[in-house]
Amino acid sequence: MTNFQEIQQAKNLLQDNGYFVANLWRTEDVTENYDCTEDEAQEVLESALTNDALTNSIWFTIDFHAEDMGIKRKIQ
Repeated sequence: MTNFQEIQQAKNLLQDNGYFVANLWRTEDVTENYDCTEDEAQEVLESALTNDALTNSIWFTIDFHAEDMGIKRKIQ
C-alpha cells in the first residue's frame, strides 16, 4: 500500500467518525517557505492553527454559513 493510500484510509476513518479532513496542513507547507526543522515547523503549525483569533474566526464563519443555509441553531 502506498503512502497516499494509507493517508486516504486514515482520512476516511477520521471522516467516518465525524472529523472534517478536507483541509489538512503539512510541515512541508512551512519548510518550503522557511529554513526550519520538522519540529519547528510542527510548532509553527500548532501555534498558527490553535490561536484564539483563528478559532474565533472559524466559529464565526461556521455560524454565518449555518445561518446562510437556513440551519436552525439549537437552544443551549
